[in-house]
Amino acid sequence: MTISEVISKIEQRIPLQQAEDFDNVGLLCGVPDRNVSGILVCHDALENVVDEAIQKNCNLIVCFHPIIFSGLKSLTGKNYVERAVLKAIENKIAIYAIHTAFDNDFFGVNHGICSQLGLKDLTILQPKRNNLKQLTVFVPKEQSEQVKEALFSAGAGNIGFYDECSFTLNGKGTFRPTEGSNPFSGQQDVRENADEDMISVIFEGYKQGRIISAMKAAHPYEEVAHQVYQLENNNQHTGLGMYGDLEEEMEEQDFLRFVKEKFGLELIKHSDLTGKKIKRVGVLGGSGASGIKAALSQKCDAYLTGDIKYHDYFLAESKMMICDIGHYESEQFVTQQLFEILSQKFSTFAISKSIEKTNPVNYFI
Repeated sequence: MTISEVISKIEQRIPLQQAEDFDNVGLLCGVPDRNVSGILVCHDALENVVDEAIQKNCNLIVCFHPIIFSGLKSLTGKNYVERAVLKAIENKIAIYAIHTAFDNDFFGVNHGICSQLGLKDLTILQPKRNNLKQLTVFVPKEQSEQVKEALFSAGAGNIGFYDECSFTLNGKGTFRPTEGSNPFSGQQDVRENADEDMISVIFEGYKQGRIISAMKAAHPYEEVAHQVYQLENNNQHTGLGMYGDLEEEMEEQDFLRFVKEKFGLELIKHSDLTGKKIKRVGVLGGSGASGIKAALSQKCDAYLTGDIKYHDYFLAESKMMICDIGHYESEQFVTQQLFEILSQKFSTFAISKSIEKTNPVNYFI
């Protein structure tokens, strides 16, 4: 199996179109048509991880953070980024990054945090906006099912945890073939009445090209009557952060001890205690100050994330406890999550989970 074939299967599960616009996800270096000898899954593709890939005969590294992000104009080995990338290229190792595509995935980074905490009734904290569209197409009744099958195969009709969703209305359509036409039915210059179905499906915007192509390929008409609408609906199953409820509410200090144990933390930085018990908890892996207001609006009692700055703590307004559990610490389950996903997808070659340390932060206690 080639690198490009492996990537295609990964992206069926975690589409890169879910990533934030600023992000540098996908294949960062490597030859797509090279056969895969093994995959090494890691958090950051640092030089020591590339060494590990060499030792394990893995020529594809699937990492969470992109080692190449911005501003890279040369490769001379002058810093840790360039040294890692150069070593990968010299040893014919490809590097593929998933980052915010997995942050925005319902079963991604934040789902892993919530699972560790045992949260129930999980909901996306900041849903992706304006990426849903609706297609309506008119089809002869006899060909309605074949067009639906083509639409579903191309990814239309996926709503949350359901697929092959559509709505069909039957009615009468009219058309008159004119000079130059090659009609599926009827004859030139004679108006025809047809028994037609109007099929409606919802889809994510990035799928539009392949869905329209599949629709036209399956449709019997020479001219396919269809409309595409941009929807105002948020995508409730894709977005940053997540919140849910603990099985049993906790006192704040008991909750802090619980989090410290579950995440193996040396310390937790947090805002002032509110005096309330903790029931609803919001999370956002990595740098998550941007989710504080959303967590407040969802009436979270506590919010867990990383990289909180001094002034961010004031945003709690004594209504919610903000907890900085560390950037890496909040994402520490990602490597295991990706390893499990890839292990389910591929069984013909070795998949390894990196044992190398990539977290640069240490604590002197």
